[in-house]
Amino acid sequence: MKFGGTSVADATALENVARIVAAQRHDWPVVIVSAMSGVTDALLASTRIASEHGADEAIGSLAETFRRHERAAKELLPSHAGTGFSEYLSGAVTQISQLLTRANGRATQDAIVSFGELLSSRLLAETLKHRGVNAQQVDPRSCIITDDEYTCAAPLMTETSAKSRQSLLPVLEDEVVPVVGGFVGATREGITTTLGRGGSDYTAALLGAALRVTEIQIWTDVTGVLTADPRVVPDAQTVDRLSYSEAAELAYFGAKVLHPKTIQPAIEDSIPVRICNSSVPQERGTLVGPQTESSPRTIKAIAHKTGVTTVQITSTRMLGAYGFLRALFEVFDRHRTVVDVVTTSEVSVSLSLDDDSTLPAVIEELEQLGTVRVEKGRAIICVVGEGLSGTPGIAARVFSTISDINVTLISQGASSINVTFAIEEGRVAEAVRRLHEAFFSRQNESTVNAGTAGVSPALSRK
Repeated sequence: MKFGGTSVADATALENVARIVAAQRHDWPVVIVSAMSGVTDALLASTRIASEHGADEAIGSLAETFRRHERAAKELLPSHAGTGFSEYLSGAVTQISQLLTRANGRATQDAIVSFGELLSSRLLAETLKHRGVNAQQVDPRSCIITDDEYTCAAPLMTETSAKSRQSLLPVLEDEVVPVVGGFVGATREGITTTLGRGGSDYTAALLGAALRVTEIQIWTDVTGVLTADPRVVPDAQTVDRLSYSEAAELAYFGAKVLHPKTIQPAIEDSIPVRICNSSVPQERGTLVGPQTESSPRTIKAIAHKTGVTTVQITSTRMLGAYGFLRALFEVFDRHRTVVDVVTTSEVSVSLSLDDDSTLPAVIEELEQLGTVRVEKGRAIICVVGEGLSGTPGIAARVFSTISDINVTLISQGASSINVTFAIEEGRVAEAVRRLHEAFFSRQNESTVNAGTAGVSPALSRK
């Protein structure tokens, strides 16, 4: 059971989590928690302040962060029960202060940032014990063993599995609920690392795979995966079931509920992943698993992400030549730049980038291969559903719905479960709302999956 930052944001939220865990205590849960919302950002900011203005100012910047934990503990625990947490918090403040005096590297940054999860896991463990649930904080550094790529460390799977079982199984056998901070690990030498933002979901999946659990639950502030971003489509609906592939596509293309890395350990052991809302725990949320139920609409959800740059490379040297694409992608490889969507024609390649920080150097090399055109301010929309590419009329319905919006890049066929395209960022909200109305409004449900019956009359006549 993994609880995100908003689920443990304050005393009221922590009390709610304690009730949810207590309700499932007889299923031998392992609990993973993120830092309180905003705490990781505050700890990161303190490392920057220390390097620019000194340790004293950095420590001062964290005063409110420490007071948040103090207030929560005071509300949740009576004075005698809160003593242990107060001592733990005091020790954390001392250690963070010492680390900030030498905030000069990524390893030190990881050590400082890790305290967000360490504090929240200790506070939840104490809260559970006070509520009658036998619980114990377990240090994540005794479970998650990683390489030394600080701030984005990769778990060493064999060692992580063995250490996790060694640390957690004796606790479970004693009928104690382990409470583990997510996001945090350690090298073989015991030096603190972090898994990158969103790493608490990854921790849950890693521990779940190591312990061969029956289900991984991701508790967040929305009821499962929705048919679209609720900030754009307020009436977005919960998707009951998704396949691993559908969930991975949605996560990659902007659905923030499920971190993409979470999927892989679950896939390898066929462990279902359920996304639940800690505010309405009685709702069952979305279940992600090896198989999925077919949808009468075919389309399960619409994801999007903004801040995208598209790059087009045109060259007649592509005609009848081999090695051109290899040379092109070696440019991105040299600059460690991730490419999202790729389409090709006889003489050009178009692709999209999330991060354009290396673009000037990339363009300089690409211009040796052909003419380069760059378009910034783009957004990617991804329409996802199992069997989508084999269902007549779906692509036609998608593009007829947004026929007056210029589409600059289309990808279909690389995956049988999505249609992906790029448009101007300024029109992405409008496009997503239109598509959601076309595929998910009740009045359109009967026509969505009916072949050409799902295509607009004008397009059918053509």
